[in-house]
Amino acid sequence: MADFDDIVCDMVRRSEATRAAIPMSADIAYGHGPDETIDLFFPPGRRRGLPVHMFVHGGYWRMFSKRDYSYVADTVTKAGAIAVIVDYALMPAVRMAVIVEQLRRAKQWVIENIASYGGNPSQLTISGHSAGAHLSTFLFNQTQSSSGIRAALLLGGIFDLKPLQSSFLHPEIGITDTEVEEFSPLGHRHDPHTYVDILVGAEETPPFHLQAGNFAIELRRQGLSVSRRQLPRRNHMSSVRDLGTTGSAAYERLSRLIGTERH
Repeated sequence: MADFDDIVCDMVRRSEATRAAIPMSADIAYGHGPDETIDLFFPPGRRRGLPVHMFVHGGYWRMFSKRDYSYVADTVTKAGAIAVIVDYALMPAVRMAVIVEQLRRAKQWVIENIASYGGNPSQLTISGHSAGAHLSTFLFNQTQSSSGIRAALLLGGIFDLKPLQSSFLHPEIGITDTEVEEFSPLGHRHDPHTYVDILVGAEETPPFHLQAGNFAIELRRQGLSVSRRQLPRRNHMSSVRDLGTTGSAAYERLSRLIGTERH
């Protein structure tokens, strides 16, 4: 991707500005590992009963950190919610099972503790990009009881891990057959009470469009309310940068997801 480095530099710059400008509580531990931390960002005004939004970064499970995506909190706090930007350990140092369990612990921390920061855990939404979209699905795939996730925005997501075994990623993270079976969202059931917004950049490569379409079909088959949309003139990285760009299609979708409107 020709503009990858420029977009990443812009994201890092924006994130630094966000951390300097928006009230926050940094590096709160949700577990015992060094990577098991979250950053909270707060909207202006009184903090009581506020909606809460978790964001899970991408990077093919092997790169980036929550600090690179602080800028997403601009959009979240403008929508009147507390932003929870999540960090997790990276492959290949850990395996997929560890990361999924970390995200579940982060969610549980939010449910149990966010009220003391002025948040309402019953108004919890999530979003994720790329591998982060994949990981986000494991926060609303409980079938025995409600997941507690009101709505999810999945941007440029990976929902079937099998093709990655023959991709450039295989020498780097070595997705196993067991991981394909256990951690492909297409093979799981999901909470029918969670509304899901599936987004993909119009200029993404065909596999991302195929995965988005297949996952939308499967979720609808399971009874979930699903929206699937393309973001005009956006690729894999420009689409996620847009989550913090006022007036962009991704910005508008995220803002509406956090608010009362769902479609």
